[in-house]
Amino acid sequence: MMLRRGPWPWRARLLPTPGTQGHAHPRPPMPQVLCVKLCGNLKFYQSNLYSTLVPSDEITVSYKHGLPLITLTLPSRKERCQFVVKPMLSTVGSFLQDLQNEDKGIRTAAIFTADGTEIAASTLMEILLKNDFKLVIDKITYDVQCPMKENLSSEQATEMENMKSLVYRLFTALHLEEFQKKREHHLLEKIDHLKGQLQPLEQMKARIEARSEAKISGLLWAGLAMLSVQGGAMAWLTWWVYSWDIMEPVTYFITFANSMVFFAYFIVTRQDYTYSAVKSRQFLHFFHKRSKQQHFDVEQYNKLKDDLAKANFQEGCTVSLYCIMRRADSLEK
Repeated sequence: MMLRRGPWPWRARLLPTPGTQGHAHPRPPMPQVLCVKLCGNLKFYQSNLYSTLVPSDEITVSYKHGLPLITLTLPSRKERCQFVVKPMLSTVGSFLQDLQNEDKGIRTAAIFTADGTEIAASTLMEILLKNDFKLVIDKITYDVQCPMKENLSSEQATEMENMKSLVYRLFTALHLEEFQKKREHHLLEKIDHLKGQLQPLEQMKARIEARSEAKISGLLWAGLAMLSVQGGAMAWLTWWVYSWDIMEPVTYFITFANSMVFFAYFIVTRQDYTYSAVKSRQFLHFFHKRSKQQHFDVEQYNKLKDDLAKANFQEGCTVSLYCIMRRADSLEK
């Protein structure tokens, strides 16, 4: 029989039983089990729980201490990685390069706008993060939603623009010489690469030009021979066969026929009939005909020549600016 007493009435004690010499032997406590009954659909609560988690392959953009943080999962390593973006200095190209440097398994990476237009590598990340965009990694597209930043007041915006301008001037002053050297080295490498691509095309072009020039020269000599034969025939008919009175109308109609030929040439080509113009036109005709036969890509050649001219011009401007900077430094010293 159990009796509740003492300062802890809820504790169970046993009364002494005969043969135990007045000592009570407590029974071991009964184990208590807490039972919980789940009401409703279990899957519903699981889905609500999982919806609060960020998917492992989602790309998120957040701001910490005023700097954007882009968090994504590296495809090869399957690890979450966070990239700190410097909006005023980082570009789309530098961000993609950092992404490929972090994960060597990435073969291709590009950024597109929401409507599918590719964004240039020179675009600043500050401009990119103003709107949502798509990041394509190895033909897998990730939709990135950029959070809205707080709108600054006019005074804060002015101070921010002044700060950006100051940072840009300081960066230019500190790194301009190094930037000029890198740019010059890059332009020299580009010029050498373009010259290497142009060398076989230049050799093929020289052969085609020589062949076309030979055909033009033969055509000019043939024209001179025809005029000589025409003059000799007219002289023979005038003094040996017929008289001048008979041949005078003939020469008039021959001259009129030549005038009609020249006028027809102007109608077709919209150019005056001059020997230099006719020669240039016929030379181009022979050149393009020969180029098709030898599979000479004229458009590629012209593009490479334009790129080489631009690179040479930029390299000259870079060298001139570098010389001016060195001269200014020497004058200051």
